[in-house]
Amino acid sequence: MQYTKQLEIKYSVDVFVAGGGAAGVAAAVAAARSGKKVFLAEAAGCLGGMGTTGLVPAFAPFSDGVNIVASGIGYEIKQALKNTVPVNSSEWGSRWSTIDAEELKREYDRLLKAEGVDFSFFTSVCDVVCDGRKIDAVILTSKSGMFAVKADIYIDCTGDGDLCALGGGEFEIGDENNCVMPGTLCSLWAYIDDDKIGNDQSEFIEKAYADGVLTYKDRHLPGMYFRRNGMAGGNIGHTFGVNPVDEKSLTESMVWGRQSMTEYEKYYKTYLNGYENMVLCVTAPVLGVRESRRIVCDYTLCFADYMKRAVFDDEIGRYCYPVDIHVMNTDDEEFERFSNEYSIRYGNGESYGIPYRSLVPVSFSNVLVAGRCIGTDRQMQASVRVMPGCFITGQAAGIAAALACETQDVRAIDIPKLQAKLKSLGAYLPNAK
Repeated sequence: MQYTKQLEIKYSVDVFVAGGGAAGVAAAVAAARSGKKVFLAEAAGCLGGMGTTGLVPAFAPFSDGVNIVASGIGYEIKQALKNTVPVNSSEWGSRWSTIDAEELKREYDRLLKAEGVDFSFFTSVCDVVCDGRKIDAVILTSKSGMFAVKADIYIDCTGDGDLCALGGGEFEIGDENNCVMPGTLCSLWAYIDDDKIGNDQSEFIEKAYADGVLTYKDRHLPGMYFRRNGMAGGNIGHTFGVNPVDEKSLTESMVWGRQSMTEYEKYYKTYLNGYENMVLCVTAPVLGVRESRRIVCDYTLCFADYMKRAVFDDEIGRYCYPVDIHVMNTDDEEFERFSNEYSIRYGNGESYGIPYRSLVPVSFSNVLVAGRCIGTDRQMQASVRVMPGCFITGQAAGIAAALACETQDVRAIDIPKLQAKLKSLGAYLPNAK
């Protein structure tokens, strides 16, 4: 069918940011601090993405063990939270490293308001209007209907690369068969006895599977992340075979994720100490997606860069998280593959560079990407996708967008000027002049 509709141009701004997760917030704040007029659209009812709406229970490390690599806006946000832990390489495994989602939501709200960023919730990108390699307008849908936004520079922080994909931009997804690693429906639990809990939550997975308690022999169990009040955030279970850019597949994964919580509740109560009285408070309203589209950019950050601790002339940040491709199925061989790959870790003080070119989509002249969907291969997406990595790329995209507003060409900016502005924001750029 053909469909035509006259739309209001509701916003005309310097910088438009699609998506209000960690990357989107950092991008919007960075652009606003550079004196630009910014509008951010977020599909959910809060900012923060996976750390809030997705109930992901913990931050990945902000530090390489020596340096705060996720410094700048992300570090500001983390330090503003009351429920925080030391910013060091071991925090990911800390017993008390959980995110208080409600506190984090309020901090994001406060920050964007304080910086003068215009934003709206329940607002999603549904189409893109292009003029050759340039995006001319983005079409949004909201409770008040559809409307258009025009900007000098557009930043795709949707995680799934929706803005670029809807504009016809090049992207890759998953492995050679377009299969992505499973998602997880994260959760929040109460009445856990902190004094009794042990460390190895996956110890009895095979027995539970043999006993018929669990549907899958899924030995990869990230597990519970504990608070000090008998509550815990759950990163438990996998939704195998999910397609993160298909609503029917996401629906099926959400249904299974909710059902699987009854199995895991029985598992924890039956086999592990301290969980005898546990109660499920809530599951997240969105699936925790780990892998989705990778936008093809001027440079593809790759696993070889990880292994050689790469340094780039156009570096906009450095990060250090391991390659974390979760098990694709429950076969023993796949669990061994995951265990071997995840064990490839850096020593203290080691990190890899992220080049600006990996934020510049090959298909467009006035678009940048930040967060999970930047230009990487599959293994590097599995490292940089976590929240500190999103803060790093988000703030870089925001500063770069501000610099590119005059020419509306993201390739025309001065890289040393970008790096200098990032350093003034607090970014960790030891190799920049």
